[in-house]
Amino acid sequence: MKVRICNMEDRLTFNISLSVLNHLGRNLYRNVITVLGEAISNSWDADAHNVWITINKENNCMTIVDDGDGMNFSDFQNKFLKIGYSKRRNGKYKTPSGRPFIGRKGIGKLALLSCAQRVHIASKTKETSLVGGVIDNFSLDKAITDDLNSQEYILGNLTTKVLSSADIREKGTYILFENVNEGITNTVEYIKKSVALYFRFSLLDEKFNMFVNNEKIDEKMLRGLVEDTQFLWKINDIKDPFIEQLSLDSEPKTLKSPINIKGYIASVDKPSKLKIRGTQEKVTIDLFVNGRLREKDILRHIPTSRIVENYVYGQIHFDNLDLGDTKDIFTSSREGIISDDSRYREFLDEVEKLFKNIIDDWDELRRIKGDDGDPDNMKITPKARKAQELFNTTIKEMKENHKKMRDIKRKKSRNVDVWIKQLSQESEYNIPSYVECFIAENLLREYIKYNNMKLSQEAIKEACKWKEKEKVNKGIANISYEIRKSIDDIYYLDMKYLSNFIDKASNDNKDAALSRSSKIYKPVRDAVGHTSIVTSTAKQQLSIELENIKARVMKLMDDVE
Repeated sequence: MKVRICNMEDRLTFNISLSVLNHLGRNLYRNVITVLGEAISNSWDADAHNVWITINKENNCMTIVDDGDGMNFSDFQNKFLKIGYSKRRNGKYKTPSGRPFIGRKGIGKLALLSCAQRVHIASKTKETSLVGGVIDNFSLDKAITDDLNSQEYILGNLTTKVLSSADIREKGTYILFENVNEGITNTVEYIKKSVALYFRFSLLDEKFNMFVNNEKIDEKMLRGLVEDTQFLWKINDIKDPFIEQLSLDSEPKTLKSPINIKGYIASVDKPSKLKIRGTQEKVTIDLFVNGRLREKDILRHIPTSRIVENYVYGQIHFDNLDLGDTKDIFTSSREGIISDDSRYREFLDEVEKLFKNIIDDWDELRRIKGDDGDPDNMKITPKARKAQELFNTTIKEMKENHKKMRDIKRKKSRNVDVWIKQLSQESEYNIPSYVECFIAENLLREYIKYNNMKLSQEAIKEACKWKEKEKVNKGIANISYEIRKSIDDIYYLDMKYLSNFIDKASNDNKDAALSRSSKIYKPVRDAVGHTSIVTSTAKQQLSIELENIKARVMKLMDDVE
């Protein structure tokens, strides 16, 4: 077999078809926010101090301008237009000013080059004049269909109009997106909020500024979320202008972690407050690396199936996932992380531990505030929780319906809040206890009626006494209507008389179990029934006797056919 020996002038080289652009993912980038993210990241990597984004929904176009280092002709051709070119060559992973590079794969620019019918790019350095070109995606699609190679596709020239509008002063880059694919469907307000939420480069470099339609993007864009936030948990030493403006219902708590993460998790008063208006999206707990959003809603990887998940949002920063010299664990779409990476698994395990602390905290804080908490938290009994929920609902109605309570001066309002908090704690015992008394006594009445038990003369005399007292009280109140649903004698008798019908002592010298319990039960029951707050000893004793009574009552019910 003969082998051809190639001379230097005819060496074999790769000839890349333009179709590779589609295979690499021209269509991976789903919305305008993703495109803006790529552009802002490029500006960051170019050591820009300012990025100006202008959205023109009416004309379906947008421009992005920065004051970064810019590009000369060689940079434009051999770096920007070279798909797969990485800024991190030769061990470099920081910009000249010391910022960590965001770009890694060299394919993120496909988001910029393919998101509109025409993309106009102009750039200049301090030392060079403007250079640039136009990518027409209709002609690029045709070139791909014709299976042309990359050398056969030539960018169009910038028009005089574009050159005159490219507001680059000393240095920087200008990009015009003309006829954005599928249109700019989001409102400008939504875009402002999204940029404020998802691009936190200013935490690394406070000199980095972003503007949308000439308005500086900062924490003020998130005013609605600020107003709706109830509680906050800070993770390690986080300094964030956003959380500093929060007006919380309690002091923020700090969670310590042994790994190098920082951030915050916060909760709103209602799940609906997490919804981003005009969209199907909601604010979630997100992962950031070097100031850029890397994964939304990390709780989906560690679901707890607890109601608190519907109330929380936050940002957790873990820059160790990209130290420059470590392997690339980010997906090509920039919208996720390769899940089997050990550092990422360590991160998720740590977040899970931290969130378990938040679950208990949140429930307690909500109940103190007078809101419903976590029904799956077994630190308080279901009965006590329901009682507190009923108390909270009732007190809220009272506050809403009575203007005098709303208009109390602030100093007095604080006193009222203390009283309400105290009553809320007592309600956990008193309300369930009253309900248990109500059920036990009325079940006994029904049992006595069911078995046609005759009242003793003493019982009839007791019932008549209470009927007469009620008659007098009705006269004083000038009430002519019946108050009680039934005026049978049995409904005027308390546990002492009811128990004697059912559980008579076999020995005159020894009280039967139910009768004995009823004697101890009566004074504490009366206190609870008359809305008194009882002592801890009384609570304990009533609880013991109620358990005995309930057990005996339920045993009696077993005999009913």
